[in-house]
Amino acid sequence: MSIGSSAPRRDATSKTTGEALYPADIHRGDALYAKVVFSGRPHSRMVAMDVSDTMAAPGVIEVVTAADVPINEYGLTRFDQPVLVGVGATNRSEVPSEVSRWEGDQIAVVVAQRRQQAEEGAKRLRVEWEDLPLVPDLESARTDTVLVHPENGLGTNTYKHLKFRVGDMEGGWRAADVEVSGTYVLPLQEHAYLQPEAAVAYLDSQDRITVEIAGQWTHEDQEQIAHALDLKPERIRVIYPAIGGAFGGREDMSLQIVMALAVQKLARKGIRRPVRTVWSREESIVGHHKRHKAVIHARWGATREGVLTAVEAEGWMDAGAYNYTSDKVMGNMHLCSVGPYRVPNLKVDSRVVYTHSVPGGAFRGFGAPQGAMAAEGQMNRLAVELGMDPVELRLRNCFREGDIGHWGTTVPSVVSLPEVIEACADRAAWEDPPKTVTAPFPVFRSLPADASRQRRGRGFACGFKNVGFSFGFPERCEAAVELWGDEEVEKVVLYHSGAEVGQGAHTAFAQMAAEAAGVDVGVVETRYSDTAYTGDSGSASASRLTWMAGNSILGATEEAQKRWLEGDRPALGKFRFVPPPTETFDPHTGAGELNFAYGWMAEAVEVTVDVDTGHLKVESVVCAVDVGKAINPGLVKGQVEGAVAQAHGYAVTERLVTEQGKILNPHLSTYLIPGIGDIPERVESVIVEIPDPRGPWGVRGMAEMPFVPLAPAVSAALFDATGVWFNQLPLTPGQVSAGLRSAG
Repeated sequence: MSIGSSAPRRDATSKTTGEALYPADIHRGDALYAKVVFSGRPHSRMVAMDVSDTMAAPGVIEVVTAADVPINEYGLTRFDQPVLVGVGATNRSEVPSEVSRWEGDQIAVVVAQRRQQAEEGAKRLRVEWEDLPLVPDLESARTDTVLVHPENGLGTNTYKHLKFRVGDMEGGWRAADVEVSGTYVLPLQEHAYLQPEAAVAYLDSQDRITVEIAGQWTHEDQEQIAHALDLKPERIRVIYPAIGGAFGGREDMSLQIVMALAVQKLARKGIRRPVRTVWSREESIVGHHKRHKAVIHARWGATREGVLTAVEAEGWMDAGAYNYTSDKVMGNMHLCSVGPYRVPNLKVDSRVVYTHSVPGGAFRGFGAPQGAMAAEGQMNRLAVELGMDPVELRLRNCFREGDIGHWGTTVPSVVSLPEVIEACADRAAWEDPPKTVTAPFPVFRSLPADASRQRRGRGFACGFKNVGFSFGFPERCEAAVELWGDEEVEKVVLYHSGAEVGQGAHTAFAQMAAEAAGVDVGVVETRYSDTAYTGDSGSASASRLTWMAGNSILGATEEAQKRWLEGDRPALGKFRFVPPPTETFDPHTGAGELNFAYGWMAEAVEVTVDVDTGHLKVESVVCAVDVGKAINPGLVKGQVEGAVAQAHGYAVTERLVTEQGKILNPHLSTYLIPGIGDIPERVESVIVEIPDPRGPWGVRGMAEMPFVPLAPAVSAALFDATGVWFNQLPLTPGQVSAGLRSAG
């Protein structure tokens, strides 16, 4: 059996020895260097750009501007962003290309012989700007005094509105014996992946414009490049070398289109040299999207017995300057702001709004963490108001098999949340008395710890998250499998585009191919992430890749086995897996078949807080997650621990500061991701395996799930320790100490 074993990662040796090549490591002897120039303007109109001084600079070969973009627009779910901001564009896009709406808008690509020459040439660009009124935040955007995108004809910055309308709200409030309300303020979060953006672009042997880059969906990159360059997709080739993390941050375009443009313009001048570029960490933080800012106002009601009667919520999500995937992320926030609970009466409104701030986009959890912070915060408040154990309250209300969700259709089978909650509570010894501080932690190295000023608390939260694309977005995943040998299969070759972004997917793919073909994993060879050879896999996102890839690998192997029995040597099988379709939200009620599968998770945390300084230490996290079937338990455990560490940063340490549309701390010295001394001391993974009948071997997606409930669990533990609720993240020492002082 190949699945179910913790096989070593296939890329472990190459990545630890340095043999693996990331985009920044790819050097070609004749490569030119490209410098991408940001506008630095949150809202300004370009009046003129003079490139003559730049072209005259030593070593500069070419400057790519908006005038060089055939169709100057891009966007994953809607075209609302110019590839390059500038004047003189002659394209077929309705997006005004002369307006910069974000400091990270790109305005030019300077190509030179060497890096220093490209950077010097960029400094010589002469740009004249007309500053325009700013809409820097949600509050100013909601007035609609200034429109970020007047060209869309909506007359408002609020461009998408979702609703849930279920039951009788007046009756729900009459039935409620207790009510709790809260406003939850959720921050931006930087992906902070290890490898900043980098790319190499060139013409391959078939004259295809080829881009080697780190991404999450080779074929979507190919489509976006082809659209902007007005070429057929087969004229574009995208290859993913080693990828230094993604977390959703590489789902949208960064360098893909502009590097392809540079190669195209050079080729038209007879220059067929490769072009490479590498962003600094500061450029990376400024130049790609973040987790969305959001505000959710919530009011929940329940009976004395702890049965939910009514939920009312209003959510606002800051898209930033462009949509990216904001309309889809907002859909997940909308769905999860009710939580995985049976609620007979609902009134929920969620809206997404343009501002002149850094765009929000995909980030691990994809809207679920924002929604869960509100839903789980409200459940924990209700538990306190009712004097009820928070685990018991959740078990009394959570989805069970056969339930109708608040979206009006049956929750996809199998609903394992009760088992997951119980497994988490059991492993965390939730029924035991709470612990007290026995080993206080030192807040400052120069001062001893003071046990009398430190308090211990524990908190609980659970959640759910879709597996796969949602809300009517078309899903698919392709694989090809070759079987080699004579009488017996001696070698299996798997072709797949699914991106290895650090999660171990390529190891899991090989294990699944071996299992499907009935061979040892050692005879499986693989070809990955090259649009010239591998079919469309869809994105490495939405906790979908193992689920979707496994189904495609099963289908391709079955096709190859049919050819094998017919005598083909080698036997090639190709398969395109298409899951059940989903639907968009009904505009009036929110009803619809929104997702075809869900993952379920619960977390219990223990914290210690210093009430004098507000310093918070997460002592332990117990995370239970239903994976259906663990293809590789070691990789599952790694995903749990990584998600908890990343969620800890979101909950406690990471504060991205923006002012008037600009990021003020675009450095890891001032944007504090948690280090080894900051993350929880103990993370215990509870792997629950209750099969998903639609998943390959019963698999459920799980990579995002452990992130989702951590922040509300930490907030609940902080209340347990101090008696004060905290609704705004991150829970930095300043935030906590101010809250404690305010509460007296």
